Amino acid sequence: MPSVAHDETTAIGSVLSGPVESRDFPEWFREQQWDAWKQFASLPSPTRKDQAWRFANVGLLNLTPFKVGGTLPDMQRNAILEQSRGLDKVAARLIFAGDQLIERDVVSDQLKKRGVIFQPLERAMVEHRELFQKYFMSQPATLGSAKFAALHQALVSSGTFLYVPRGVEIELPIEIFHWLNGENASVFPHLLLVTDELAKVTVTEHFRSLDPQASGFACGVNDLIAGPGAKVTYICAQNWGTNVVALQMNSTIVDHDASAMSLNLHLGGKYSRFESLSRLIGEGGRSDLLAISVANGAQEFDARTLQDHVSPHTASDLLYKNALDDRARSTFGGLIRVEPHAHFTDAYQKVRNLLLSDDSEANSMPGLEILADNVRCTHGATSGQIDKDELFYLRTRGIPVPVAQRLIVTGFLNEVIQRLDHAAIADHLNRLIDEKFAKEY
Repeated sequence: MPSVAHDETTAIGSVLSGPVESRDFPEWFREQQWDAWKQFASLPSPTRKDQAWRFANVGLLNLTPFKVGGTLPDMQRNAILEQSRGLDKVAARLIFAGDQLIERDVVSDQLKKRGVIFQPLERAMVEHRELFQKYFMSQPATLGSAKFAALHQALVSSGTFLYVPRGVEIELPIEIFHWLNGENASVFPHLLLVTDELAKVTVTEHFRSLDPQASGFACGVNDLIAGPGAKVTYICAQNWGTNVVALQMNSTIVDHDASAMSLNLHLGGKYSRFESLSRLIGEGGRSDLLAISVANGAQEFDARTLQDHVSPHTASDLLYKNALDDRARSTFGGLIRVEPHAHFTDAYQKVRNLLLSDDSEANSMPGLEILADNVRCTHGATSGQIDKDELFYLRTRGIPVPVAQRLIVTGFLNEVIQRLDHAAIADHLNRLIDEKFAKEY
């Protein structure tokens, strides 16, 4: 196995780069990392000629400037801890800066006694090897980012493992923060969430930059496993700095009579790509895929999804809404696939784009692939501008144009947030959206 020294930082694009050797990982995991690194090196970089990257600005995916590793000074550590405030009441919390875990609020003794496991990945791969190996990156990256999934597997050195055993309901949300710190820094966040039969949990992940102007690279993966009858709710609040290039790959497995809901809020980054694979493998399973993007300047948000119905009597519902101002761009490529024998599938896919300027651009490519009978599947995408009558109505009541536009856009996006049915999280997401509008106007 190759050996590479990483005393401080190493450029990702350097030929000397590779998995971080200073971490005390098990030998089997280390071997997996080097295999993934070889795969990353062998796979071609995406081009706009690739269907999976159609309309994407692949020129921003040059990884040469970005570094792995580095130290965190006490002053910056304290600043991160100060700003890592999302929800007032949580069941537990982890805070990461780069690949370092800097604070951990553990679950209660009562939840521990009932078998809940909430710990960093590096502990889980040792203490719960069988469970970890079974689910860690078990689904292939089929939506275009196989090269970057391999990079993530090669360089991930920390993250979160959460296991909720049979029949356990965690009432309060679990909260996780990931921070980018330093110019040209990189981060590889990972969440492995496994729920057993009839378990219930809500997880909120925050993605932020300490310096909102610093360049950076983020490459994250989520493995979400909803066991039989389980209920999983996952919220991503992405608010990277304005010069960050980010890729996030989500894989959700839904067993029989289980439900999984994910809501992804995208506010930050120069280029942010989110891939979501949802596989319904058991009868009665349901998956809700929700997303909001608020983009201005020259921001670009790129979403690719697959609602994969493997078993009969399953349901999925996708609702993505984008509000685009200035020269911002969005791309959506989504597919509902109904596998053979997955009869009585009920699947929806709706994408709505609100264009706030003449220079903004939205590209939507919804699709269906139906290989079974007796199904109900619909999809659609719309793009439009603010309704002039609505704007006029608000102006006649003395509301300035920027404020009126903000109210209309907030109302447009609120349909997605209301689907959460969680007041505290909804309020927090609305605050994040309001903060972005406050900066814009």
